[in-house]
Amino acid sequence: MAGPVLNCDTPGVLESASIKLVLADLNKSSFLMILIGVGVLRELVARKKLVTVTLEFSTALWPSLKSSTTLFFINIVLAGADYYKILGVSKTASAADIKRAYRKLSLKYHPDKNPAPDAATKFAEIAAAYDVLSDPEKRETYNRGGEDAVKMQEQRGSQQAADPFSIFEAFGFGGMGGMGGRGREEQRTANVQIPIRVTLKQLYLGEVLDVSYSRQVVCVEASQCQKNNNECQGPGIKMKVQQLAPGFVQQMQVHDASCVARGKSWKSPCKACPKGQTEEEEIQLTVDVQPGMNDGDQIKFEQVADEAVGHIPGDLIFTIRQVPDNTFRREGDNLYVDFTITLLESLTGFQRTIKHLDGHEVPISKTDVTYCSETITVRGEGMPRKGRGGLKGDLFVTFFIDFPRKFTDSQKNMIKQAFTAWRNNKITLNK
Repeated sequence: MAGPVLNCDTPGVLESASIKLVLADLNKSSFLMILIGVGVLRELVARKKLVTVTLEFSTALWPSLKSSTTLFFINIVLAGADYYKILGVSKTASAADIKRAYRKLSLKYHPDKNPAPDAATKFAEIAAAYDVLSDPEKRETYNRGGEDAVKMQEQRGSQQAADPFSIFEAFGFGGMGGMGGRGREEQRTANVQIPIRVTLKQLYLGEVLDVSYSRQVVCVEASQCQKNNNECQGPGIKMKVQQLAPGFVQQMQVHDASCVARGKSWKSPCKACPKGQTEEEEIQLTVDVQPGMNDGDQIKFEQVADEAVGHIPGDLIFTIRQVPDNTFRREGDNLYVDFTITLLESLTGFQRTIKHLDGHEVPISKTDVTYCSETITVRGEGMPRKGRGGLKGDLFVTFFIDFPRKFTDSQKNMIKQAFTAWRNNKITLNK
């Protein structure tokens, strides 16, 4: 060969690459090619975050060549997500440091708390990073081969975990219930529901409320307080074996608070967690009351309720409870108000205004007679329609007439004259 030949094969999505460098008669140009290749690799490391770069070479005498040929195989593994960077911790961070970072970031970017468009994406990245780095086995795999290595390990694990008894489920036998506890769902702590009292004005305008919430969280050093216990079948579940007769035994599941996971129980007392499995933590939440929300609507913070070892935290749910308003009544997206006018206004017409929830004045007027309990509709002056792009319901105004308690004789005469003239005029018009 006159010079080096570079072959590079990459898949459609650049997750890995294999570069084969064939060099014959190692000379200056060959070494120059090697140096150029090293420079390219350094640039890839900087831009693509390479985790692994391995260089293999072998020397062989090819039949078609008169001289020995040196083969260089460069295998590159590109990293996926940098989980340490996502959580903001170093690669030497302890389990407690990782847990603290996760708690802080998961609350900061929780989609129900953070209105930013990318909050949900960041929250998912944070959860994925914590899922790997909080598991010693997954973390070790990630440190060796990155995100792809973890995914490959999980794929192999899911294939190996296939249940040989699943065929029985197809025939209605529930997967041979009781055999090893297959199909048991991961336990959750109870959901917490808290009523939040708001005014009609707050529901009309919308408001962001800052709320302090105290909850129980798992001790950050909980892993140091666990010991192996084959009798534990899961959180709070222990398998008890009782001999009924020679050769006959009975297995029963009993409650045992010391069991925190399958094969694990809690060591008590434990210096790493002197307060026990959980400790109190106060967190700050932002409750976004959106314009147009209704009484009974819920604002949910997923997995923010109390924690427990071996459990998924339940949800914290705030339920809207509207305080009655002194002026307006609400039905759906419409508002209702009672409005009192004088007897004179009911007979001759009027021009008045109603002060709305946000302070703006709504004009109402009539030029003819208004009857008691008559209702008019003011379009678009009701409650905001949640999620309808600024549309609002209607305002219904019901009139009540303030009748005088008594008249003087002169007033009575004037009223009689007015109505007599009105009646005569009406008779004339009818003719």
